Amino acid sequence: MSEDEIAAELFVLCESKAEEFRWIGYESVTGPDIWECVHAKYAKSGAPPLYRLVNDILSLKPQQLMHHLTMSAWQNP
Repeated sequence: MSEDEIAAELFVLCESKAEEFRWIGYESVTGPDIWECVHAKYAKSGAPPLYRLVNDILSLKPQQLMHHLTMSAWQNP
């Protein structure tokens, strides 16, 4: 798979996870929110292997996302 195809599949996965969060009541969560949360974890260490990205997206908990969004709001007013 090319990098563009992988990025497209990761976007679909993030959108799917966002939809899961919307089902449980987090109605304002978007796919880019999910990606930003997962991607921020690797900002300093560099790009992880694909399997780790997929695992991090699929295992993301609402509390982790809300913590990330809260911290981002405080850091970027």
